Amino acid sequence: MMQEHVKIFTGMPIIASRLKTILEQAEIPTILKDEAESGRLAGFGSHSLSAQLFILNTDLEKAKPIIETYKKEIEE
Repeated sequence: MMQEHVKIFTGMPIIASRLKTILEQAEIPTILKDEAESGRLAGFGSHSLSAQLFILNTDLEKAKPIIETYKKEIEE
């Protein structure tokens, strides 16, 4: 199976960062794409208030229960 990154979450950067931490504690590598923060660091503005979290498709089955539990937590 070819490895590729899949988007698993889009939302507020602080919520995406917390999910990133939880997944990495479960030894699932992640990539967090936060265009607002990237623009700020580069000296450009951005109106985006969301971040995207990606994992490898090979880790998706392992990550699904973690993601579902987290989504239930933040909905409460």
